[in-house]
Amino acid sequence: MTLAINGGMPAIPRLLEPFRSMGEEEVEAAAKVVRTGVLSAFIGAPGEFFLGGPEVRAFEKKAADYFGVRHAITVNSWTSGLIAAVGAIGIEPGDEIITTPWTMSATAMAILHWNAIPIFADIDRRTFNLDPASVEKLIGPNTRAIMAADIFGQSADMTALRRIADKHGCKLLTDTAQAPGSTTGNRFTGTLADIGGFSLNYHKHIHCGEGGVLVTDDDRMAERLQLIRNHAESVIKSDAPADLANMIGYNFRMGEIEAAIASVQLDKLESRVRSRQRAARQLDAGLSGLKGLTLPLVEPDGTHVYYVYGMELDVDALGITRQKVIDALRAEGVPAIFGGYQNLHLLPIFTQKIAYGTRGFPWTLAQREIVYGQGTCPVAEELHDKTFVGINLCACEYHAEDIELIVAAFRKVWSNLEALRG
Repeated sequence: MTLAINGGMPAIPRLLEPFRSMGEEEVEAAAKVVRTGVLSAFIGAPGEFFLGGPEVRAFEKKAADYFGVRHAITVNSWTSGLIAAVGAIGIEPGDEIITTPWTMSATAMAILHWNAIPIFADIDRRTFNLDPASVEKLIGPNTRAIMAADIFGQSADMTALRRIADKHGCKLLTDTAQAPGSTTGNRFTGTLADIGGFSLNYHKHIHCGEGGVLVTDDDRMAERLQLIRNHAESVIKSDAPADLANMIGYNFRMGEIEAAIASVQLDKLESRVRSRQRAARQLDAGLSGLKGLTLPLVEPDGTHVYYVYGMELDVDALGITRQKVIDALRAEGVPAIFGGYQNLHLLPIFTQKIAYGTRGFPWTLAQREIVYGQGTCPVAEELHDKTFVGINLCACEYHAEDIELIVAAFRKVWSNLEALRG
């Protein structure tokens, strides 16, 4: 059968149905808030509404109960949440936080925001999450925290990372933007850190347009997160330096409409997770055995919610470049397939060490040489440049018959690799 890229008929003859997360329940929740006339009840001053209005508070309680934590704190974006998390742990200018290069840039920029220095550890080839061995090697005298990203839908190795953090007196943060609803043991991913949390951005498992929710079991951290979210400098009462540190407040407040929609969306998380897991199991069965294709690894003590179905190509065994494979799959109609990901340590802001002004601040505060650039995270670089292939499982509805068509497209391409080599 001739490949579509060579003029044949595509294996997937129609566009797959886009994922639509909004229903009448969300419409009614938003309309109910609009009818009250109260779209936000936050006030950036001490008093009854420092913590927001009824929808915000109700959603926070619901999220805390759902994820099994003492505190859930909403913010207007997950970027805001990351900034608040780094500030809440009392980071000092020039401190270092070890994180992953394979994540959205906000993870690292939240560190830089407080004039701290991101240190990029390499990733595990099978899970794409932080490699604890790489983290351990990068611990230095100014390391104050480790920030993991639970990439693509499953937890980083929190047991190993917690051991390292405790050994060196560091805080442990997690960015679980892509993995809400996944589990590690009997706990939800994102709840095993000192501070964790989830994105409610529009293309995530659940969303309210823009937003995020931080989670912690630490009462003091929760209070500091609430202060940073809402003009801390106007509210903080303590004169103690440790309490005043980073109490530079912002307007990171979630509105009442967003909170009402997020509450409805949270009710749908479990069913959406099951849907993505069903699609992934079907892909596992259909793609198993294809030469040179490594399918996603799911850690034995956890679950995966498949924001991305991440694979790796053995391009040497296939004798063909990744780009040719992806081009052929796209021509067959496979949706939302892409190669590579981010490598934050190669962005100019880091390789040139230019952020605040033009004189290298905050790296001028560093107590050791900070090295970025090619070769510092070789696994992440090889995956990005040559071998990673992913399918965004949040992009479409992916009914069972859709997955059958995707499997057929893969198998068609693999049966015609010789034609692609030519």
